[in-house]
Amino acid sequence: MKTLIINGSPRKSGGTSVLVNRLKDLLDGNISVVDTYYCKISPCVDCRFCWTHSECAIKDDMQQVYQTINDADNIVIASPIYFGELTGSLLQWASRLQYFWVSKTFRKETVLIKKERYGGVILVDGGDGYTDTSLAMAKRLLRNMGAEYKDWVYFLGTDRIEPSLPGEPIMEKLRNLSDILNRKTQ
Repeated sequence: MKTLIINGSPRKSGGTSVLVNRLKDLLDGNISVVDTYYCKISPCVDCRFCWTHSECAIKDDMQQVYQTINDADNIVIASPIYFGELTGSLLQWASRLQYFWVSKTFRKETVLIKKERYGGVILVDGGDGYTDTSLAMAKRLLRNMGAEYKDWVYFLGTDRIEPSLPGEPIMEKLRNLSDILNRKTQ
């Protein structure tokens, strides 16, 4: 089992990272993590090179991520919610998924291997509990990477002066997500 976790959090010890690290402990197989704030991946510049070529014109770490997506059995998007949306760095990273869409839509080429991929979402929030936009975008990104959305974990409360750690109900949701990704339950 191979799992790719895309972490859109800038904080290496914040709520999102706590949940990502706990999920890693619960998952079987190989786990790769892309930290969008720290990776060397540029955003899409809409140069349209991929409209006529079977590759992206930007040569950076995304070429390896494209392969990791292809190999993955599971993909998890993890992000804090900023003003009702996934983080800017995650969205900037996600702009490079345009390559998959263009390949399929314009060149009629399959660059994304068709296989059963499960998708999950982890959202962490210090706001007012509005998740509609961020969850919808995460599901859209999973679909673009060929992963079927299965479940999500939502932790609210990071806006407190003394932020709480995710409690048992959140950890139970995380265990449920890991069971799905490990193919122990549907």
